[in-house]
Amino acid sequence: MRFAIMFFAATVLLASPALADGDAVASKAVFGKCMACHTADQPKNRVGPTLMGVVGRPAAAVGDYAKYSAAMKKVGTDGMVWDEKTLAHYLAAPKTAVPGTKMMFAGLKSDTDIADVVAYLKAHPTP
Repeated sequence: MRFAIMFFAATVLLASPALADGDAVASKAVFGKCMACHTADQPKNRVGPTLMGVVGRPAAAVGDYAKYSAAMKKVGTDGMVWDEKTLAHYLAAPKTAVPGTKMMFAGLKSDTDIADVVAYLKAHPTP
């Protein structure tokens, strides 16, 4: 019985996508859910700030974007940085990750979609 539980746990862990394994090319379709409000391939703000160069950037740090919520400004001031883990947590449930955020998107439900969007964002660093 103990072996069966350990085998099952190892199988689940190995089957879960690693964030670094996201597919940046295939993820463009998934990122399409974000494109109404964000860009990632150009430094242009829309309803939300540009996500170009977001990986490694502190939260609420796009200087020419003035519409951050008080909650997002606070987590930025408190030191939150958009690394892979933080992005994955936020993309799964934005309103849970940063209560008070203005972002209306409910979140991505698939771990694969989340990994792909993170890979897509990593593929679009600030020039």
